Amino acid sequence: MSQSFDQELDCKGLSCPMPILKTKKAIDKMESGQVLKMFATDPGAIPDMEAWTAKTGHEMLSHEKDGDVFTFCVKKK
Repeated sequence: MSQSFDQELDCKGLSCPMPILKTKKAIDKMESGQVLKMFATDPGAIPDMEAWTAKTGHEMLSHEKDGDVFTFCVKKK
């Protein structure tokens, strides 16, 4: 799936909670409605990102797995 995005964040190689913390920091600097594309290799990133977006109100547009890399597209509320 090809999702358009405004900013890209590489969190590959980082363990919990760093992908979420870096995602929060990046999202905080973005405008409402913009999309962040984040890459992670931590398998815990899927439930962490799902819980974080549910808690914060940001919209998880997509998440995919390609080999060991998880890709998330999150739209800032």
